Amino acid sequence: MELLRKWLGHPEDIYNLLRFKMGGYRAVMPRMDTDSLGCGLRTCYRYLNQTSRSFAAVIQALDGELRHAVCIFYLVLRALDTVEDDMSIPLDVKVPMLHEFHSHLYQPDWKYTESKEKDRQVLEDFPTISMEFRKLSKVYQDVISDICHKMGVGMAEFLEKKVDSQHEWDKYCHYVAGLVGIGLSRLFSASELEDSIVGQDTDLANSMGLFLQKTNIIRDYLEDQLEGREFWPREVWSRYAKKLSDLAKPENIDVAVQCLNELITNALHHVPDVLTYLSRLKNQSVFNFCAIPQVMAIATLAACYNNQQVFRGVVKIRKGQAVTLMMDATNIQAVKAIMYQYVEEIYQKIPSTDPSSNKTQQVIASIRAMSLPGSPMASRHHYSPIYLSCAMLLAALSWQYLSTLSKATEEYVQAGEN
Repeated sequence: MELLRKWLGHPEDIYNLLRFKMGGYRAVMPRMDTDSLGCGLRTCYRYLNQTSRSFAAVIQALDGELRHAVCIFYLVLRALDTVEDDMSIPLDVKVPMLHEFHSHLYQPDWKYTESKEKDRQVLEDFPTISMEFRKLSKVYQDVISDICHKMGVGMAEFLEKKVDSQHEWDKYCHYVAGLVGIGLSRLFSASELEDSIVGQDTDLANSMGLFLQKTNIIRDYLEDQLEGREFWPREVWSRYAKKLSDLAKPENIDVAVQCLNELITNALHHVPDVLTYLSRLKNQSVFNFCAIPQVMAIATLAACYNNQQVFRGVVKIRKGQAVTLMMDATNIQAVKAIMYQYVEEIYQKIPSTDPSSNKTQQVIASIRAMSLPGSPMASRHHYSPIYLSCAMLLAALSWQYLSTLSKATEEYVQAGEN
């Protein structure tokens, strides 16, 4: 009944969950015909579905040859990331591997069979991935190889180095996510589905990646602490505690939330770049691919802002909320309205005593200026009394059915992967 109570408070979730379940998801994630693919590509898409909870569906919805280029790009970086994550590989072996990994794309027989990581199949069968890489047009190969090289060097740099300053936080996020945004943007332009400026403006593309990565790092504080990882910048958290782990102590909850709010304010500075980037996109499949993670991120930050639960458990947006965002974020005016809605939600929660309150208000003012509601989407959550009554009745009749939403959908809307 708790699920029913939640839905009664958010009737738009019920409507969109039903619409999504009954086929509406095909508008943003049309099914790809894999029967026409060669054996190698079919294998690559199988690995994509096995290793990515959040990106598999939207990658497969991309148009034309761009779809295959992005699929291979993802798998190459997943293989690289698996090397970085594998703690069983000694550093004197791992560092050269990361530096040289891009060269293996041109070595048909190279593979690594000693990994203990869950995604080790992309290393064990790297010959299939590299074979499909070499089948891509040279313009795609050049982008993927270049980004793989830069990311490997960056990952090696931070293997034994903690994130101290906010500058280093930006640098780390650039290596693991900003470069992905830059690489994807170059692929978009190379496909000619998007103008050349999309791939050339690396600052905006970098911000797209940084906004997602910072959101994940902020949200995953407790999970990372439990697994012995630290990604919050020392320059910020050291003003609130002696050790980053101290923020999880109940007696420190007030200063912990202040630290959280400061980092969220930092992440919000990327939103104007995100809006500018998205406003340049012309192809619908590319727009959906780029916009959906960004609106998920702003909703996640709004849920995390000033929220003690970040230090006690997991903060997630509702499944119905995620589906609503996926269904709505199909044009720039809708995305601006979504951004406006969630920064207003944050604004209403700013404590007057918060040390970052002025900075938070300032960055929200700049986002407001770019996303003033001017379309019907801005009021998309205002429902008539008749609709509300129908929605409540519908919830009472169908809440149990909706609770069995398909596993693939559930994994997508819950994931915060980059």
